[in-house]
Amino acid sequence: MLSVDAITFLEREGFPVLRSLPAQTGDEAADRAAEIGFPVTLKLSSPEVIHKTEAGGVRVSLRDAAEVRQAFGEMVGTFTSDNPGKRLDGVMVQEQGSGAEVIVGMLTDPQFGPVLMCGLGGIFVEAMKDVSFRLVPIERRDAREMLEELKGYAVLRNPRNGSIDLAAVEDLLFRISTFLRDHEEVREMDLNPVFVTSRGVKICDARIKTG
Repeated sequence: MLSVDAITFLEREGFPVLRSLPAQTGDEAADRAAEIGFPVTLKLSSPEVIHKTEAGGVRVSLRDAAEVRQAFGEMVGTFTSDNPGKRLDGVMVQEQGSGAEVIVGMLTDPQFGPVLMCGLGGIFVEAMKDVSFRLVPIERRDAREMLEELKGYAVLRNPRNGSIDLAAVEDLLFRISTFLRDHEEVREMDLNPVFVTSRGVKICDARIKTG
């Protein structure tokens, strides 16, 4: 399932996501950006690209229509020249995200079934492998314990720039667990990053695999 489809699906299920609209041309991307409100992020939409940032498929903090059109042309041009024959569905124009970053994921263990994962996002995911796990379904107290088990929990409790809504992260974990219990066809899920501020959480990017 494509990221844009996953984001749309999660939004329909009532999860908090960054507003995202697809675009096929530079002019359409500029119109979508104006509709969402600047600044915005552009992301390539292609089933051939899993890690969009590493592939040069993400541009952030675009401040006006001219920057959006330029970024669209550069991203599409680079992808087309570097990946001949590969499918490109256009771009996703997305509300600019900000805040602390967490990751929420799920995998299916062949013995125990669905396992929920959470951790700090950004550099902490790769540098510290700072994650915790629980079997699905979880109780609300499990969600809090998952956060408290993280090595970087202090970073979440006392971020450098203002406070963040940890209760909203706990609620998201519980809601994802309930969602997974009710959707046994989901085999893998990756919500990364999820931005957390004092106003709650917003899912920025998502991948969902069914089977």
